[in-house]
Amino acid sequence: MAVDTLPFTGDPDADALLAQDPLALVIGFILDQRITVPKAFSAGRALVLRMGRLDAALIAATPLPDLEAVFQAKPALHRFPRVMAKRVQGMCAIVVRDHGGDVRRIWTEAANALDCERRLCALPGISPFKARSIIGILGRRLDIRPDGWEALIPDEPSMADVVSPETLRAYQLGTLVPEARR
Repeated sequence: MAVDTLPFTGDPDADALLAQDPLALVIGFILDQRITVPKAFSAGRALVLRMGRLDAALIAATPLPDLEAVFQAKPALHRFPRVMAKRVQGMCAIVVRDHGGDVRRIWTEAANALDCERRLCALPGISPFKARSIIGILGRRLDIRPDGWEALIPDEPSMADVVSPETLRAYQLGTLVPEARR
């Protein structure tokens, strides 16, 4: 059964958005570097509040200086707001060009989990580990299971193992035991 919320931020609205809007989830993974997990994964909600909606075509079409200003507005969405605005815009441009503006198509139209991983890794800021973590979240939390998904879930702790505020804290502290080993 799919969950209604992903407990990554501590903000109920941001956590619900992560489970409901895959663009928010992917943006969170892109921003999840050199800032806290809650800050990274809250960015989708912040973009809704700052831009009116979360839409790949809108973000891709926004002039880069304007998008940078959105990312830089206090509180900034990242420690490197200009770099991350460009990275998120690049991801959205790929989603518009290759997936009709719908990030869901990355996995719904993938032949299998390996193809899904390849498609995710084509996005700026998405490493194989992040792609596999996304696949784990899709399968474990959102009931989206491309063929072979279980084999791709990271053996080491990942966001796919975060199921509560307590497991998020353990993940951030480096003490989380992966779900497969619990």
